[in-house]
Amino acid sequence: MSKKVNLLGKPNKKQQAFFASRCKFTAYGGARGGGKSWALRRKLILMAFRYPGITALIIRRSYGELRCNHMLPLLAELGDAVHYSDAAKCFTFPNGSRIFLGFCAAERDVLRYQGQEYDVIAIDEATQLTEYQFMTLKACLRGTSGYPKRMYLTCNPGGVGHAWVKRLFVDRIYHSGEREEDYCFVQALVYDNEALMAVNPDYVSQLDSLPEKLRSAWLEGRWDLFEGQFFPEFTAERHVEEVVLPAGARRFCAMDYGFDMTAVVFCAVDGEGRLTVYREFCRSGLTISEAAETVASLCAGEEIEYIAASPDLWNRRQDTGYSGFEIMSRNRELPPLIRADDRRVIGWRCLREYLRGERKLIIDVSCTELIRCLGALLFDKRRCEDAASEPHSITHMPEALRYAVMSRTDAGVEEDDTWDSGAWGGVSLADY
Repeated sequence: MSKKVNLLGKPNKKQQAFFASRCKFTAYGGARGGGKSWALRRKLILMAFRYPGITALIIRRSYGELRCNHMLPLLAELGDAVHYSDAAKCFTFPNGSRIFLGFCAAERDVLRYQGQEYDVIAIDEATQLTEYQFMTLKACLRGTSGYPKRMYLTCNPGGVGHAWVKRLFVDRIYHSGEREEDYCFVQALVYDNEALMAVNPDYVSQLDSLPEKLRSAWLEGRWDLFEGQFFPEFTAERHVEEVVLPAGARRFCAMDYGFDMTAVVFCAVDGEGRLTVYREFCRSGLTISEAAETVASLCAGEEIEYIAASPDLWNRRQDTGYSGFEIMSRNRELPPLIRADDRRVIGWRCLREYLRGERKLIIDVSCTELIRCLGALLFDKRRCEDAASEPHSITHMPEALRYAVMSRTDAGVEEDDTWDSGAWGGVSLADY
């Protein structure tokens, strides 16, 4: 005799919209108190009953969070009607459906899921995972069961995954191979959670009393301000507009080269010292010679005076015996390369001064990648004045902008940031 499961609770309107989504990737939440974990569990339970033999996976960042937010609630809800194996961390339903539980506390933890196949993957608090972890899990969304392959995510602003979640579900900016129709975001605020408001009406007051950035993110669901943001000074309203370069503006570039990403900002300086980024370029998979050829073609007719480039291009390569600088300089169409001042702390300070100044830095609306990455850059947890080097996918464009600013700045030399002042190859800052 089969045992019945009595699922308590009634979904609110936002949770109903989340349940009804048929998109391949659906994100839910965007603020604290929206009833995210409950909605995620309930969605997977309903799918497990509806589709016999379906295989699902719930992911949290840590095992402790997984246990408190999903394992214990599922045991209480499903009781002895569904078999649970603690060794396999798996709930097996009478119809053969299975819900596995997993965690990804470190980057490498996601590798344990490689080669596995799931019909449904649920990531709770997705902004706590990196884009690499998301992409690895995304590759596990496959199988021959014939059931719909879907991924459900819950999220709040902030965290190491803020940038990729915001890009896909809030800004809706898609890369090659990503289809807009596959992604859906259901915004849910604490005010939508009628059950929580009835039981704990003071919760809104608690969120309202938080520091401004946390309150904006957790209560209002704002994705442009969050705790840990390295440049809270940067806002689209203040720094982004449609640019018309003034006559006589002097043009230059800055480039952060890597095989994983070549990032270039095209800049202009007017007579008042205002710095304008009027174009950007970013592409992965370019060799040094290919990057030189591509950037040279983009600079054609622009009267670019110099390119401040990654200092590691001056390192001699073991495979060829030549430096990246030498390889790039073979392209006679490429503007002169100068070695960028890559002192991190001083460079970020200088960029912050530009951002705080009145119309001292303007970015054209077409520079979507720079705008996205600059707003998503995080603090380094170990060095308070430095920006984090992770997630690596958002660091290239800000690095290039830092090189650009430092090429316009006489920052001097500090004890903790040494720099070879002769590395510019005879090019003087005063010349520009």
